[in-house]
Amino acid sequence: MLLDARLLSAELEAELLRELLQCYRWQNHLRFGARLTTPVLALSESIRRLGEWNRATRTLALSRTLVLERPWPEVVGVLEHEMAHQFVDEVLGVRDQTAHGERFAKVCAERGIDARAEGAPVPSANGEVDRALDRIRKLLALAGSANQHEAELAMRRSHELMLRYNIAEASARTNLAYEVRHVGDPSRRGSRVEAMILGLCAEYFFVTVIRVPVYLPLLGRRGMVYEVTGTAANVAMACHVHAFLLATAARLWLDNRQDPRVRSGRDRLSYQTGVVRGFGEKLASERVELRGTGLVWLGDADLNDFFRARHPRTVTRRASSRLDEAHSAGREAGGKVVLHRPLEHGASTPAGSGVQGQLTARRDGRG
Repeated sequence: MLLDARLLSAELEAELLRELLQCYRWQNHLRFGARLTTPVLALSESIRRLGEWNRATRTLALSRTLVLERPWPEVVGVLEHEMAHQFVDEVLGVRDQTAHGERFAKVCAERGIDARAEGAPVPSANGEVDRALDRIRKLLALAGSANQHEAELAMRRSHELMLRYNIAEASARTNLAYEVRHVGDPSRRGSRVEAMILGLCAEYFFVTVIRVPVYLPLLGRRGMVYEVTGTAANVAMACHVHAFLLATAARLWLDNRQDPRVRSGRDRLSYQTGVVRGFGEKLASERVELRGTGLVWLGDADLNDFFRARHPRTVTRRASSRLDEAHSAGREAGGKVVLHRPLEHGASTPAGSGVQGQLTARRDGRG
């Protein structure tokens, strides 16, 4: 349903259009070599069209519904899509093809732009995701066993199955589709705990992760979310791990406040980062054991290409954790954590996510 336009004051609407202008200029520089001439940017009342490039008036309009109701990465996706139309029209001068013809598709593919950019989540092939995750889901259910030995065995087996599945898929190279999902609450400041968890997902769960800026039109300010990219099955698993470890770190902190190594509430961050580090060390140990069986993950070059097309310029920063007694206590507890809880059918929504958006693009066309 269209949000009441009165929810956006004149001041907020002006701020929003300024943000869109900045975004347009950056994308023009990043993806189009600054070859586009800035058009009139506007918000439209259209519900049917999420974005539109109008050659006659040189206007690029985005639907108010899209901008106010959908996550910001989707807004940017539609903006890029319409910029591609402008590029084909004004720079290449191609006017003898359909709007989404061959030249337009090529421009999008070369620049990592979603050629659909429908501004709404594209349903994953849930049947395929469920088939890929079904056995892993059953093993994770067993990993919830009260018997520690059985739980550990089930978790190791699920780790092996995920590794085998991804090595086989990467080797087959047959029509893989990549999904992009955004997690995290953009209205809140990010935490080192969440950053470590998503770094762990990138290292062990076959996805790429990057922190991206978003704009909050109703608040008139910017925020940050994490973008998780991979096959639909891997994105679903990584988002489950994200939610599971956030909840587990918080629970273990509350359960172990009597540990003499935890002196005050100021130790919470140190303890929880220790939990994540301890769990990561456990995964690293399992991966070493699996390497001994001949299972070696060499990465997915096509996923890396897809990621680099979406994000041609990235900056890597490293954060450090305070290594004190509280951190050691958390690390010890994290080493005993067993990943479990069966995933729901289809792609799950991480608990506490403030933004949820996804799009699917095939690796051979990136859109």
